[in-house]
Amino acid sequence: MGDLVQQGVTQQDYSVTSAVLAVGVFALLTLALAWANARFPRVRGVTHGVPVIIVRDGIPDLQRLSTERMSLDDLMADARQKGIRRFDEIELAVLETNGRVSFFTRAGGAGEGAPEHPGIA
Repeated sequence: MGDLVQQGVTQQDYSVTSAVLAVGVFALLTLALAWANARFPRVRGVTHGVPVIIVRDGIPDLQRLSTERMSLDDLMADARQKGIRRFDEIELAVLETNGRVSFFTRAGGAGEGAPEHPGIA
């Protein structure tokens, strides 16, 4: 958005009117999308995306990975950063809407996740 406004402002036209018009259009579009997201929950799937399961029970979904344009090497690199060595350690991997991958492993450590008995220390 900033690049488009910058191009509209710094071209040969130096008028304040064109700058206000460029900023106003994007501000109205931002407000309209925010209102639509708040008013109609189904619009959120289109504007923000939907989390996608890419590994289930240690088996990567190759079709889903290709749809999301993600290679097995990229997936394994993300897994290694989380301390996962093999695909069979992954129970579930979810590609989040922000591009990060959430991993849920089969053998969680004692200090990981929510406690089984909250409030007991």
